[in-house]
Amino acid sequence: MTPQFPDRQWGSRTNPLSRAANRFAATKPGSWLIRTVTPLDRALLERTDAKYTVLGPIGAPVILLTTTGRKSGIPRTQPLLYVHDGDTLYVVGSNFGQAHHPAWTANLLADPAATVAIAGERIPVTATPVPDADKDALYARFIEITGAYAAYRDRTTRNLRIFALKRA
Repeated sequence: MTPQFPDRQWGSRTNPLSRAANRFAATKPGSWLIRTVTPLDRALLERTDAKYTVLGPIGAPVILLTTTGRKSGIPRTQPLLYVHDGDTLYVVGSNFGQAHHPAWTANLLADPAATVAIAGERIPVTATPVPDADKDALYARFIEITGAYAAYRDRTTRNLRIFALKRA
């Protein structure tokens, strides 16, 4: 039996701060601000192995995903929200609804071996693209985490890439 991934969220998605943050994240200025603070957030997440985020205790499930750059061969780390499903974590390449796929998704397509930092642990994983037939149900779970995902999907015409991450 494959071990379960740890499941730790800092704070609650139902507190007033979290609800306000989710509404703001769905706006274009909110998306810009999150993209702007991502380097700072990545640094804090790396120092704490994804225990804490600069976004604070808003109940967002955050991991650090480290892929291998498909062109450079250099490790690339990205903080991402995820859907937890026991022995599988799901991540989506929404890229805040921008027109292009985020680089980490192309990295996973080129080399599915990666590492996640979650709840103070670093775990090697293998990524598998989620089939189109399963994407709508999974994406609805991302929208449950934050309604901003509905806005991201509405901003773009591209087929958002979703990956299942399993322990390697």
